[in-house]
Amino acid sequence: MSTEQSDIARSEHPRVVDIVPHTHWDREWYAPYQRFRARLVELLDDLLPRLEDDPTFTHFLLDGQMAVVDDYLAIRPDERARLVRLAAAGRLGVGPWYTLPDEFLVSGETHIRNLQLGLATADGIGGAMRVGYLPDMFGHIAQMPQLFRLFGFDHAVVWRGVPAAIDRTGFWWEAPDGSTVRAEYLPTGYGNGAAMPTDPERFVGRIDAWIAENATVLAEAPVLWMNGSDHRTPQPGLPATVAAADTLAGDRLRLRITSLADHLAEAPTAGLPRWRGELRSGARANLLMGVTSNRVDVRIAAARAERVLERVAEPLAAALLTAEQYPHALLAEAWLAMCRNAAHDSVCACSDDEVVATVLHRYAQARQIGEAVEESVLRRLADELAHTGPVAVNSLARTRSGTLVVRFPGTDAWPGTQVVDRQPADRQLCDLPIAQALAVVPELTGWTDDLAGVTIAGPDLAGEVAVTLHGDGSRGPLAADRSTVAERLGELAAGGTARSVRAVLRRPPTFDALVAVADVPALGWRPATPAAVADLTPRHPVRAAGPHALTNGLVTVSVAADGTFAVDGFGGLGRLVDGGDCGDTYNYCAPAHDSVVDGPVSVHTVQQETGPVRGRLVVTARYDWPARVDADTGRRVGDATIEVTTTIELRADEPVVRVELELDNQARDHRVRAWFPLPEPVDHSEAECAFTVVHRGLDAEGGPTEAALATFPSRRFVRAGRLTVFHEGLHEYELVDRRADGAHALALTLLRATRWLSAGPMASRPLPAGPVVELRGSQCLGRHVLRYAVGVDVADPFATADDVGVPLAVTYAAGLGHRPARHDGIEVRGAAVSAMHRDAAGALEIRVFNPRPEASVVEIAGLEGAIVGLDGTVHGAFTGAAAIGPHEILTIRSTS
Repeated sequence: MSTEQSDIARSEHPRVVDIVPHTHWDREWYAPYQRFRARLVELLDDLLPRLEDDPTFTHFLLDGQMAVVDDYLAIRPDERARLVRLAAAGRLGVGPWYTLPDEFLVSGETHIRNLQLGLATADGIGGAMRVGYLPDMFGHIAQMPQLFRLFGFDHAVVWRGVPAAIDRTGFWWEAPDGSTVRAEYLPTGYGNGAAMPTDPERFVGRIDAWIAENATVLAEAPVLWMNGSDHRTPQPGLPATVAAADTLAGDRLRLRITSLADHLAEAPTAGLPRWRGELRSGARANLLMGVTSNRVDVRIAAARAERVLERVAEPLAAALLTAEQYPHALLAEAWLAMCRNAAHDSVCACSDDEVVATVLHRYAQARQIGEAVEESVLRRLADELAHTGPVAVNSLARTRSGTLVVRFPGTDAWPGTQVVDRQPADRQLCDLPIAQALAVVPELTGWTDDLAGVTIAGPDLAGEVAVTLHGDGSRGPLAADRSTVAERLGELAAGGTARSVRAVLRRPPTFDALVAVADVPALGWRPATPAAVADLTPRHPVRAAGPHALTNGLVTVSVAADGTFAVDGFGGLGRLVDGGDCGDTYNYCAPAHDSVVDGPVSVHTVQQETGPVRGRLVVTARYDWPARVDADTGRRVGDATIEVTTTIELRADEPVVRVELELDNQARDHRVRAWFPLPEPVDHSEAECAFTVVHRGLDAEGGPTEAALATFPSRRFVRAGRLTVFHEGLHEYELVDRRADGAHALALTLLRATRWLSAGPMASRPLPAGPVVELRGSQCLGRHVLRYAVGVDVADPFATADDVGVPLAVTYAAGLGHRPARHDGIEVRGAAVSAMHRDAAGALEIRVFNPRPEASVVEIAGLEGAIVGLDGTVHGAFTGAAAIGPHEILTIRSTS
């Protein structure tokens, strides 16, 4: 028998064991990024020459994320050619992600940019692995199969979150729209083959034992043996050990070093179970669900950065700028920061305090870039308008109304507006001794952009020199430049009688007023002045409905004596419930002897504003919360007096109540939640997640090493029956007050303060989730500003979430341009908009999704182009309208 015939005969009988050498590389975690990168450089300095010198070491998987490659090449740029050779030959598996993300704590759009960046970077060095590799994410979003299919992937690899109902290592994973991938389940994680013995007999014995322990889910399928783990260097002598072990195993096993893609290409597909939707079970692996609520500052920073990039900067720049003007480089820099932060140990904040500080810095940079892009677009628009005065600008792709703070000239407010601040004609800038004024006052001329001239008078009998900077159109006798002003003040100082200088900026008096602006066109603008708006009086103005109540005709809100509030008669809302937490950044855990504080010791409510555009009730409540949990007794001890200022706001024409809480947290080891009693009991919740709404029951599935806790994440809103709560980064919620007829309240986690990165054994999780490290930052000490909104019977929560979170913008035109006073921009009907931006070639791309279970038609009047996959593949033409199925995601690239 020939060698080829022998191999064929043998392959019909042995159990295939596919060995995939790899490392799981967290860029930052229990140590900062730069310390981990130093170890990464050592790893790749060792790996690359070994792969090149040993052809039997056929493959190494570089964790499915390209950030590690960029991080390495930044230090070793001369190694690029070798990396390209190995990746192009299939010896080094790279991509598809840029970083391995947490799926629930970043937006769906961030997932798309993460994969696009990872694939583009990997293709630039030889080709990306086209496998949806999800080895260590803390659960998986429902729409991930659809995202993978839109990128052209057929396979996913998952570990955490797979429910007990899945009884195989392979299953069909289906998204809400019906898109399906074959999912490979890692029964014991991505390290089942880590730290293997070099002795062939022990090597085979380890595999045999693992197969026996996992026989119920393997079901005779080929074995995926992941030879690696966290920050593991490649195992020395692996190819020789595998070859010897393969010979020793005889006809029982066939051992081979291979790639993940090659293993999946031969994976069985017949008779597999099917799962539809998200994977959030702790049945076999810890889900680590407490990462949703551990560092509220990170959650809020992420939400704000996502909002300004996705809902403001990109759409405004795409719609109002030409392809040549579009700020590609700036926005790419912002998205790079967002993708780096998307890494599961970064955004999850289950990390060293220095790491979290870096994450917050990246989010701040991304947000600042978005804000700078918005400001630049608005300035350009103002310069191009023929209209004079304030203009309301809408960054969303639908016509909407809203409130603006507009600066008007004069002192008399227009009917229907609400003055919030006044600026007098003369504003003192400084009053300084002459020696200091010589340096300061000339510089003030450079900070006044409308300066027409300067008047310098005096000194008077007291030695005071009066400097007036004219910004009111009148011209002072001196030129408005630094040198002239400095020269004149120098002459006065030399005269010896000038002792001080008082500088005043003279401008016309102005006032800031809240204005309700109706029907601002989609991605367009309209004037926000009474001359252009026939009647600025709101359609549904705010007014007082009692000493502690407001109404606008759409909704009524009132504050009770205990500090809670009622919306349209449904009371007890917003009650703060504080309990202990002896868990860690991964998991909440109640103390052995908990004490819950669910009411304040004092409450004071004032009616701060009563309309007509905005009304505000300010509630100041004092709470006595225990100061910490005693580690020895498991009891909450000490006293921390916390003052919480809650501003309850009602706006004209808006059907929801906005709430802002401000507190200085000085208590440790605790969790604070806002409770919302429900109009009727419920048996499920509906929460926004990436590109869909997820329906969840009252219970969660736990396992032997993680208690079932029905705390779930939402993106921007969660609905329970008739009540919807919108929020800014307050992702975690739970249906509580459970009775025989269902849950009677919704709890929203506002703050969870804990001592440990990972704790030792605790009631909710008996095994550590990482190194046992004590932190300070995770105690969330200090000032926090937390925002949410409440609505009853909200018709369109996606539109309302945008109205609450994305304000209209205002710019001030001088009438020197050519554009009209009003412009109707791009309007999208029949679907929600995820993104509007320009691709690298300058083409306009609009990404939409249908969050509902019914089919729809997406309409964009006047737009022609193509429907494309997330990988750029053309799927069909778009000529102003297209059918969009239930829960479907479409990307439209314009050619018009």
